[in-house]
Amino acid sequence: MRISLLSSAVAVALSLVSAGVFADVAAIKNKGEIVIGTLGTDEPNSFVDPKTRQIIGYEIDLGNEIAKDLGVKPVYKQIAVAARIPELQQGRVDLLAASLTHNKEREALVDFSYSVLITGQKAMVKKSSGVTALDQLAGEKILTVKGGTQEPNILKALPTAKVVTFDTSQQALLALQQGKGKAFVDDESALNNDFAKIGAGAKGYAILPENLSTEALALALPKDSGDLKVAVDKTLARLESSGEAEKLYLKWYGPGTKSNQAERHFKIDSDQVE
Repeated sequence: MRISLLSSAVAVALSLVSAGVFADVAAIKNKGEIVIGTLGTDEPNSFVDPKTRQIIGYEIDLGNEIAKDLGVKPVYKQIAVAARIPELQQGRVDLLAASLTHNKEREALVDFSYSVLITGQKAMVKKSSGVTALDQLAGEKILTVKGGTQEPNILKALPTAKVVTFDTSQQALLALQQGKGKAFVDDESALNNDFAKIGAGAKGYAILPENLSTEALALALPKDSGDLKVAVDKTLARLESSGEAEKLYLKWYGPGTKSNQAERHFKIDSDQVE
């Protein structure tokens, strides 16, 4: 019985390693694929193409490049915002490309790549609300996504606000449209996409000019990931030096896209967190 139990324990341990726990470059190459956790609900970072039903986006393109440099197949696993870090810690994914803000608190939990996007968090309101500045949202009900940095940033800027969270940004936007809150807070790029999706109704909405915060988004890896972090940063540095990073930014965020951002004001070559 003891031998059987010991064998079972070893088998479980080996299965965890093969599932991705403590995965390094050698382990990923051995299994022939890198499992990348992504949201699939945060356009343009990662979202489902309505025509192909495949997940596409800015972070997906970055993940594809990392897989190509490793010589393995990229496998994308759609996960919820609140499940991102637990999925990585439990070895269910090898890498996160999931609109994750790099902050000091999370450094104790995961490793981060170079910053891949610098953006701000802003608030969208109905023009009929009469709100034209952030301070007018004090004490009001504010809608946002569960499990991200939005909620703590809202409460830091507006301590008396009543924050209501949703699993996806689409749900929070719908709640704003239905009058269930005074504002919807998200990353500026995502808000611009949502603004475009409203279509003709967009004339009834406004994005307030002030930032609640500035966010440095990065890919995330298991803590003490060693050569995997080196490999990921090497790919990102290659994209930056070749000019491909600029092209990818313009493809998903530049003028004429739903995000319709101006020129890129950052480079993917360092950690932007202070």
